[in-house]
Amino acid sequence: MPKIVTPLSDTKIKAAVGRARQLDKEQNLTDGEGLLLRVRKDGKALWMFSYYHPHSRKRKKISFGTYPELSLSDAREKRREARSLVAKNIDPHEHKKEQQEAAKLAYDTTLLHVAQKWFAVKQATITPDYAEDVWRSLKLHIFPSLGKTPISKLTATSVIGVLKPLAAKGSLETVRRVCQRLNEIMIWAVNTGLTHTNQLAGIKHAFEAPKKQNMLTLKPEQLSDLMKALNRASIKLVTRFLIEWQLHTMVRPFEAAGARWDEINWDNVVWVIPAERMKKKSEHVVPLTPQTISILEELKPISGHREFLFPADRDPKAHANSQTANAALKRMGFGGKLVSHGLRALASTTLNEQGFAPDIIETALAHSDKNVVRAAYNRAKYIEQRRVMMNWWSEHIQHQNNSSINKCSKIQTTKHHVLRK
Repeated sequence: MPKIVTPLSDTKIKAAVGRARQLDKEQNLTDGEGLLLRVRKDGKALWMFSYYHPHSRKRKKISFGTYPELSLSDAREKRREARSLVAKNIDPHEHKKEQQEAAKLAYDTTLLHVAQKWFAVKQATITPDYAEDVWRSLKLHIFPSLGKTPISKLTATSVIGVLKPLAAKGSLETVRRVCQRLNEIMIWAVNTGLTHTNQLAGIKHAFEAPKKQNMLTLKPEQLSDLMKALNRASIKLVTRFLIEWQLHTMVRPFEAAGARWDEINWDNVVWVIPAERMKKKSEHVVPLTPQTISILEELKPISGHREFLFPADRDPKAHANSQTANAALKRMGFGGKLVSHGLRALASTTLNEQGFAPDIIETALAHSDKNVVRAAYNRAKYIEQRRVMMNWWSEHIQHQNNSSINKCSKIQTTKHHVLRK
């Protein structure tokens, strides 16, 4: 006749815990049908389930959890589930292990975790400012809603639903970029074996394509207007120098904002921007002119003892934001007319109109040549020709600046004369 087991109660369990501590002796309490509670000497209690393996028929045990974190009623429910598995010839221990592995895989392959792994690879091939822009767009528009979703469960419908409000606001360029970045993440996931298919391949077609806009810039004859506005502007001195540096050197905003003192080669009178800071990941040499040297001399008392030419206002140990010049140009009245990147276009148009060789201009703008060998050859070959061109450009800027100052002086003199009369 089978032994009759009296079911456990919370009162019995608490009494057993007290005895185990008092007697300094481990105790085993059974609730029947394979469920038992192992009470250790220190009073900690662990639920166990004893069963016969469905195939080997060997006695095995599996842990359910600790008491009282796992209550008596919850332990009995787990026993019921385990007995049901055994009845179906499934080993509860192996089933638990598979569930844990599946949960871990689901956690490791959430969009956020996969994006982090992709980004670690991606950011090695792009500039720090662009990397920041990439991650910010995902963090702002995607992760709050879909970050915890396993990539295998991502659907085009769910992503499109998240991006629709952004498209409705007219931010079509942002939508385009986010779609592109999500596709890159999914392609990386497929290539690394984290998922089998890219179910987001065509999501960009769910939205209207953004209208292509030309870079906001000025006509060559408007350069004096810019210099006049710059002379009158109520902006910080470092910001003024940053705009002038960008204008003279023809570099991109983030390349100018991150300029470091150790990149200035005083002996060869050049600014050497390392490959990792360039958009095309190729070292760029900028011949310095008397005007750019003058800017450096003005900056020395301000930032010569620091790492960056243009220190950030809030944190002088960091460099100015690449959007600093843009914000200043807006305040100067050029909103909708000129962006800081457009200073490069202004230089390019002016130099082309003056008859400088297009190859030299393109090299000065650090536009990439698909032929890597020829690109390296041109950089070396054109350095002296670029020096001549850069000197002309700086002198032209200075001439336009002087003209604007003279105009201002004449206006002030006329006003003074009228007032005296």
